[in-house]
Amino acid sequence: MKMAMLKTETPSPQHPLLDQYPVPELVASFVDDQFNAVQAVRNAVPRIARAVEAAVPRIEAGGRLLYAGAGTSGRLGVLDSVELYPTFSWPRERAVALLAGGEQAMFAAVEGAEDDHDQGMRDMAAARPANNDVALLLAASGATPYVLGALQAAREAGALTIGIANNAGSTLAGQADIGITLDTGSEIISGSTRLKAGTSQKIVLNTISSAIMVRLHKVYGNLMVDLKPTNAKLFARALRLTMHATDASEAQARATLEQCGFHVKVAIVALRRQVPVERAERLLAEAGGSLRAALDG
Repeated sequence: MKMAMLKTETPSPQHPLLDQYPVPELVASFVDDQFNAVQAVRNAVPRIARAVEAAVPRIEAGGRLLYAGAGTSGRLGVLDSVELYPTFSWPRERAVALLAGGEQAMFAAVEGAEDDHDQGMRDMAAARPANNDVALLLAASGATPYVLGALQAAREAGALTIGIANNAGSTLAGQADIGITLDTGSEIISGSTRLKAGTSQKIVLNTISSAIMVRLHKVYGNLMVDLKPTNAKLFARALRLTMHATDASEAQARATLEQCGFHVKVAIVALRRQVPVERAERLLAEAGGSLRAALDG
């Protein structure tokens, strides 16, 4: 796909005088343009749902989430991967993010890194992708060589590949097992895909990883019951969630949480079923980690 043909690189016809806008109009234009990101994701819901449905059995079987991208896309993958641990107690080693240019590219651009197809292959191969792994490959253009190299290595290893791009007919979406095209069109600042293209990718990553975690019983109703408290805010959240789900007093909830290492699921089972923490842990294990099944059983 030639760069000149990419919608994401084509100057927007809507804002040719952007630099002359008064500040309120300038700000409103940037904000309003983001609604196109949301619409692009809504249009892709069937493909996103297919990706989740294909990913869940592999992750249930012990697979990992492998992210690969360059620039904004790569940094979004890193962001999604690191937030799974505190949100869902997801093991860090089961969410691996590859960024063109390496870790230093998280904070400063590494010139030419995204153009290295072979490095993308090497980086993905070094992660040792396997059949149960799920690779999330991101590139606004859908043609970034580094990402296509990572895609090739993941496919050769038998991992499920999900290609996320912002241009129709992209190589990435076409060669991945499941291609998701987010047709966000021209950027308000020509070619600046950190804008609505990046927003759309963030929404999709949030949706895919969160939906997978819901299917893995890490959410009860809409409560974050498998969080990993790592700071004062999260310890307070664990306490509030336990009280909300059990109607227990603050003292009761805190005492039970302290007995089980602030594992919210265990505390809820113990309080709702009025059993010791050790018994609650066994009930959860027997229910495959499903809080709902452990409470109903």
